[in-house]
Amino acid sequence: MKPKKAEYKKKEEYEKKEEPEEYEKAEEYEKKEEAEEVLGKQIGKITHYFSKISVGVIELTDTLKVGENIRVKGHETDFTQKVDSMQIEHVSVKEAKKGQSIGLKVADKTKEGDLVYKA
Repeated sequence: MKPKKAEYKKKEEYEKKEEPEEYEKAEEYEKKEEAEEVLGKQIGKITHYFSKISVGVIELTDTLKVGENIRVKGHETDFTQKVDSMQIEHVSVKEAKKGQSIGLKVADKTKEGDLVYKA
C-alpha cells in the first residue's frame, strides 16, 4: 500500500518514499556529471601496474588515440601526461576503442583502480 501524501510534511519527502532508487540514481548521475566537469571525461581505469617498467594496463570505456592527453587520478595519484604510444598484446597501435585493454608507459606511479580521464 502506498503512503498518502498527507502523511508527509513535504512533497520531496513523499517522492523519496515512493521511489528511493530513482533518487539515488539521480544523485549518482549528478555527482558523475560534476566530476566530468572538473576532471574531464572518464575513459577507463587502471587494472594493473608494472612498477619495474612503469607501464599501466588501462581497460578503456571510451576511445583513446596517440597524441591525446590523459589524467590519471586515484587516492594517492594525480598526474597528466601525453599518450606517446600504446600497445595491445605487444603490438603498437595508434587508436584503441571501448572495451580494449592497452599497455601505456606512464609518467608516475599508479595503482589498480585509479581512474583515467581525457585531459
